Amino acid sequence: MRVDDLRGLGLFAGLSDAQLGELLEGGTEVRIEPGVRLFTEGEHADYWWVLVDGAIDLSRHVGREDTVVGRMDVPGRWAGGFRAWDERGIYLASGRGVTDGRVLRVPADVLRTLTDSWFPLGGHLINGVYGTARSIEATARQRQSLVTLGTLAAGLAHEINNPAAAATRAADALESVCQTLISSLDRLAQGEISAPQLTALDKLRREIKPAAVGLDPLDIADQENAMATWLGRHGIERDWVIAQPLAAAGVDVAWCERAAAVLDEDNLEPGLDWVASTFAATTLLSEVKVSTRRISELVAAVRSYSQMDRASLQPTDVTEGLENTLIMLGHKLRDGIEVVRDYTDLPRIEAYTGELNQVWTNLIDNAVDAMHGAGTLQITTRAKGTDVIVEITDTGEGMAPEVAARAFEAFYTTKDVGKGTGLGLDIAQRIIVERHSGTITINSTPGQTTLRVQIPIRQESGR
Repeated sequence: MRVDDLRGLGLFAGLSDAQLGELLEGGTEVRIEPGVRLFTEGEHADYWWVLVDGAIDLSRHVGREDTVVGRMDVPGRWAGGFRAWDERGIYLASGRGVTDGRVLRVPADVLRTLTDSWFPLGGHLINGVYGTARSIEATARQRQSLVTLGTLAAGLAHEINNPAAAATRAADALESVCQTLISSLDRLAQGEISAPQLTALDKLRREIKPAAVGLDPLDIADQENAMATWLGRHGIERDWVIAQPLAAAGVDVAWCERAAAVLDEDNLEPGLDWVASTFAATTLLSEVKVSTRRISELVAAVRSYSQMDRASLQPTDVTEGLENTLIMLGHKLRDGIEVVRDYTDLPRIEAYTGELNQVWTNLIDNAVDAMHGAGTLQITTRAKGTDVIVEITDTGEGMAPEVAARAFEAFYTTKDVGKGTGLGLDIAQRIIVERHSGTITINSTPGQTTLRVQIPIRQESGR
């Protein structure tokens, strides 16, 4: 490699031929071959790699796959060399050859010596920036991760708490009902109920189909009062305990009269108590099943949302991702927020599902915050040619033109510290534009703000 090979690179503008000669003397020419790895993510960045010609793919290991995150295909682009100023500097991605070419590989210690010699002040500034930036970034990332994790964890805990509490209450009540069930059978045995009587009572019990009953609460209350009155007239002391489950199951006074004709006076109360306990146990078991099923659905939604144990680029159901995101943010969608879904059948798209879910989280969370707890959140999906479109609209006060103009700028936010998901719109835009070759736009007027995401169904090869 000669000085003339480096002279045309904008990276080295301002360096003399002597300085370029020193750089070449301290470095080594390395040939690029398609498919051959030059450096590896996570290893110490002991070399500075400057592209002279050819192309190199930069990839990172995400989940179980290597994902291409960029490409060095313009002469003068560089990678690595971070240990020239940072002992802990590592390669942020792996470099693998795409087309034949050449790179100049310079050891990090040589790079540090040369820059200190040529640009002493610049070397000190770079060293200071590295130290300060690493400290600030580490603290900020840790704080941001904790805030985001805390927000999602709190929301999930809130969502799971309700069915978990319901299941616990039902299980506790079921224990009491089972004791009553056993006690009533014991009292029937002591009352020397005959086998034909017990058979007849069980036949009457089987006539009641609680699942088919559709009484409203007022009808049930009226039925319960009528039942308690009848039980009281027949000398049953626990009338208020027995009446409630019988009424809820759809039992009426006429049925009780038929039961009284089957049972003698001593066995009437334990007999009805036994029937009431069976209905109560069935109801409580149903509550436990519904509650635990809801918990399982939440866990499944979280698993799908986080894309655990799944490949990165994969066929993705956009509607499923939106619904899982709504579940994750369910604690923020109560009371005054109405969710309107305007879904159409969409084809599965090729996408990085976990990253896409993060975008939906950010956009929906922003929309909810903009409405200050009251308003309508509308989610619209449709297909258009080779693309799918998702629109998230809120009825908040809207964005001022100057805010909308800067919404996708890095580090720009209108939220207080600790608010939001920690994923700025600039990162959401990068995920949509750079990772999915799509677009994301804002259309905001007072009372209606729409974030419109358009993504191709198929990704270009090599992305």
